[in-house]
Amino acid sequence: MLASVASSGLVALTWQWMVSCSPSKAIKACFWLSPLLICSVGILFLIIGSASGSAIGVIAIVCAVIQSLYTCWVNPRFEYAIKILSVSTAFPPAKTTFFVVLSIMVGVVYSSLLVSGIGGATATGTEFDILFKVLILLSLAWSMQVIKNVVLITISRVKYIHFAYGADFYTGIAFRDTINHLMGSVSIGSALAPIFGVIRGSSRTIGLVAGDRDEFLFSCADCYASVAMSLGKIGNRWGFVHVGVYNKGFIQASVDTWDMFRRVGMEALIDSDLTGAFCFLSGIAGAAICALVGGIWTLAVHESYAIEVSIYAFLIGYFMCRVALAWPQACVLAYYVAYAENPQGPRFDSTIPGRIQELQRHQT
Repeated sequence: MLASVASSGLVALTWQWMVSCSPSKAIKACFWLSPLLICSVGILFLIIGSASGSAIGVIAIVCAVIQSLYTCWVNPRFEYAIKILSVSTAFPPAKTTFFVVLSIMVGVVYSSLLVSGIGGATATGTEFDILFKVLILLSLAWSMQVIKNVVLITISRVKYIHFAYGADFYTGIAFRDTINHLMGSVSIGSALAPIFGVIRGSSRTIGLVAGDRDEFLFSCADCYASVAMSLGKIGNRWGFVHVGVYNKGFIQASVDTWDMFRRVGMEALIDSDLTGAFCFLSGIAGAAICALVGGIWTLAVHESYAIEVSIYAFLIGYFMCRVALAWPQACVLAYYVAYAENPQGPRFDSTIPGRIQELQRHQT
C-alpha cells in the first residue's frame, strides 16, 4: 500500500504539471483516458477472480462505458472548457508550484500514516477491524478535502484580487489567513460540498434517464431536482471564493455567490461548465493508475489482499489528484466570481460573454 501512496504522489505531481504546461492536452487526456483506465481496473478485478472482485469489475466496466458516452456527449464543450481554463490559469500566483507540491507532500505523509493504521487493523483481526477501517477511510476523505479546500481558498483569493482589481496578493499571506481565520468554514465546506455535489450530479442523471415520457418518473425526478438545487444553492464550490475574499461562512458565501450568478444570468453557463467534471475525472484517472499499481503488485505478492489494497489505492489516488488540481479549479472559480461581480472589468475578454450568447442561441 505504501507503493500505492508513493505512486499517487507521483501521478498527482505529473497531472498538475500537465495542466500547467498544456491545459488543452490535459482536458482531452482526462476525458478520453479515464474510461480506458477504469476499464483496465475492472479487468484487473475480474482477473482476481473472487465473487466480490468480479462484481466490482463488472461495475467498473459499466462505469467506463458510461464515462465514454458522457465524453462523447460533452465533446462539443471542450473548446470552451479549454479556453476558460487557459485564460484563468494564464498567470499563476507566485509560488503556486511550491504550494501545491507542499500540499501533495502533506497528503502523502498523512495517507502513509493512515495506511499504517489500516495495516494494523488488518493484522489484529478483531471483530471491530472493519469499523476501524471505515473510520480511517472517512478520516482520509474529510482530511484530504480539507487540504484541497485550503489550497482552493488560498489560490482563489489571490486570483480573485488579480481579476477584480489587477493587484498581486502574496500567496503566503493568503495561506496564513486561511489557516488562522477560515478553518471553520473550510471544515464545514469540506463535509457539505462533496455531499451536495453528489446529490446535484445524481439529480441531473436521473433527469436525463427519466425524461418527460413517464409522468410519474418525471414528477419524481423534478421533485428530486428541486431538492438538489436547493442544497446546491446553500453549499457549492463557488462559495469558497467568497469565504477567502470576504471571510464569510461557507453557507452564506454559497448562497450569496449563487444569487449573484442568477442576477447576472450565468446559471446556464455555470451548469454547463466542465471544470468540475474535468477535476473529478482527473481524480478518477489518477485513482485508476494507483489501483492498477497497487492491485498488480499485491496480486503478484499476496493475492488474498489484492481487492482490498486496490480499493485503498484507488481512494488515495483520487484524493491526491484532487489536491493537485485544486489550484486550476481555484483559478476558474475566481474568474467566474470576479466576472459576475463586474462583467465590465478590464481584465475580462469575450470568453464568458461569447459562451453565454452561444447558450442562448441553443435555447431558442
